[in-house]
Amino acid sequence: MNKILKFVKMHGLGNDFVVIDGINQQVQLNAFIVNQWANRHIGIGFDQLLLIEKSKTADFYCRIFNSDGSEAEQCGNGMRCVARFVIEEHLTNKKSIRIETKSGIMLAKANDFDNIEIDMGIPMIEPNMDLDSANIKQMAIVSMGNPHAILFVENLAQYPISTIGSMIATHTLFPNGTNVGFVEVIKPNHIRLRTFERGVGETFACGSNACAAVVAGILNRELADTVTVELELGQLNIRWNGLNQTVMMKGPASRVFEGKCLTNSG
Repeated sequence: MNKILKFVKMHGLGNDFVVIDGINQQVQLNAFIVNQWANRHIGIGFDQLLLIEKSKTADFYCRIFNSDGSEAEQCGNGMRCVARFVIEEHLTNKKSIRIETKSGIMLAKANDFDNIEIDMGIPMIEPNMDLDSANIKQMAIVSMGNPHAILFVENLAQYPISTIGSMIATHTLFPNGTNVGFVEVIKPNHIRLRTFERGVGETFACGSNACAAVVAGILNRELADTVTVELELGQLNIRWNGLNQTVMMKGPASRVFEGKCLTNSG
């Protein structure tokens, strides 16, 4: 039997989401349904689907589905959208919101929707890795609760993002896949970034990848502790004060439209 499910379409600097209230409506999802809805021609179209549920340890729990139906550990741009969603949908009267994900609890501060700040947690840094099979001599490996491989390139516009990104994201060195960030350093407090996300492809923005890129740049002594990350459709502000400190990300969350779709409940 089909049932109607309400959703809101949102985006964080072009990284687009379908956000669903799973507290006030019954939601049953699987990889097939998510992948169908993600299709931009025959579905709704999105990079990730965010399902908001009750949490025993935080204000909310958020399940994060990639467009191929796989689940992700966390999503920085998505958490900004979740913060705006729960405020606008009157699910909370707080401005400081604790959101539980598969990778742990993230804190969002939403004093205004153009500058939502997310505490992204303490990064985990692994040794730089060589990938000679792709003629890549070195890339930085950083976990922000989800995996990232960061490459610093001379000319971002001319770099083969899709080819190299796809190869690294699915390489056997990363059994669970990885997000791949391509960084061009403009100056110590300004970088340009393009991201190839596992389970999605190249997206306009990826908040956790921006954090990983800044962490890698600081560790390589190329970047300052506060960096503007220039993306295709806007900017993020990333701050990291060094080892054992959390990474702070600030940026906007946009609401695009509300909708309803049919889902088979059983």
